[in-house]
Amino acid sequence: MPLSNVQAAVLPAADSIDAAYRKVIWRLIPFLCFCYLASYLDRINVGFAKLQMLDHLHLSETAYGLGAGLFFVGYILFEVPSNLVLEKVGARLWIARIMISWGLLSGLTMFVTQQWQFHTLRFLLGAAEAGFLPGVLYYLSQWFPSWRRSRIIALFMIGLPLSSLVGSPISGWIMGHFNGASGLAGWQWLFLLEAVPTVVLGFVCIAVLPDNIGKAPWLSADEKQRLQGILADDEQQNPGGHSFRDGFFDIRVWMLGGIDFSILLSAYAMGFWLPTFIRNAGVNDPQQIGLLVALPSLAGLVGMLAIGASSDKHRERRWHIVVPFLVGAAAMFLSTFVTHNVAMTVLLFSLASLAIIGAVPVFFSLPATFLKGTAAATGFALACSVANIAGLVSNSLMGVVMDHFHSPQIALWIFAGCLLLSCLLVLGLPAKTVNR
Repeated sequence: MPLSNVQAAVLPAADSIDAAYRKVIWRLIPFLCFCYLASYLDRINVGFAKLQMLDHLHLSETAYGLGAGLFFVGYILFEVPSNLVLEKVGARLWIARIMISWGLLSGLTMFVTQQWQFHTLRFLLGAAEAGFLPGVLYYLSQWFPSWRRSRIIALFMIGLPLSSLVGSPISGWIMGHFNGASGLAGWQWLFLLEAVPTVVLGFVCIAVLPDNIGKAPWLSADEKQRLQGILADDEQQNPGGHSFRDGFFDIRVWMLGGIDFSILLSAYAMGFWLPTFIRNAGVNDPQQIGLLVALPSLAGLVGMLAIGASSDKHRERRWHIVVPFLVGAAAMFLSTFVTHNVAMTVLLFSLASLAIIGAVPVFFSLPATFLKGTAAATGFALACSVANIAGLVSNSLMGVVMDHFHSPQIALWIFAGCLLLSCLLVLGLPAKTVNR
């Protein structure tokens, strides 16, 4: 059946818009994904370093847990101010500053000899990295309309499972291969070698990231106009708060912070402590531990892509978070009964990672559905600040529990329970607002 004149005109326009978005995706997302990979790797490589560092520095599990958690104190304190600065000076310069400063501080951890130095550097590392994730999420909201964001955020955030999928075997190899080289322990080489890519990527940011659509040299004038028009239409159809006050005092932002708090309790338990769980199950070789830790990360990557794509396809957000939370909570709970079985430990944490990490892109598509401008910058950062209290709670609680009970059981039960409670918060978000 021949196309009408209207259909013939609409199809090329739609094709050109899709082509423009493909261009934006290829120019921005792979690079930002690598940046996020570096971010998370520099945050959690201390979990591998712990396998040697505790004995070398005479640290207890509790002291390690506090140090791992102090990262989040700095992160929380500087999250909102950092994102507000990003909105003013532009993503290119501010994301570059964030990456260069945290890369240098992560590298300096190799020189730690005392507990107070470890704790101080972890706090400063958190302060330096503050604003990166919410900043990038805010930045992406300036390029893509609401109905495209879940899939786009999934593509960006595969850097999270990739950091463990790629980084875990590399971390294990560095610690095993370089231990004793040039008089340095394996954990010292780990901090040094994994900090270098972050600093390099920080300088590359300045060259490759445009601040907004209008400043993208690789988009034509017509493409810029079309994409800016789509964003304007999306904002008009979905009016939300624009001011700092709108972002800070919106109850939905605090609800999002509570939901993300539960996500991060479990995510950081896996990120910081899974190497220890696998060692306690009977594996001692760092390289083998690295390969086994990579399997849950692969599952998380698959989950992010599949759940994010399904959420966008059906324009549904709430149940794409609730169902994975239920599955993840069950897997975390059951893992406490198989702590001496390597295969079952890896299998259950893979299932937990697939579900919990898989729901992350859907969750992060929510704030921009009801916040714009300064309110969006504030809301993204505030939700992340509230949530990252989980980093301090998760690591400190796990350290105390491991020291006193030599088992993660109680902590993992608490984390699973928080996921169940967060299902109620998710269902409390209005479907009409977030299901877009």
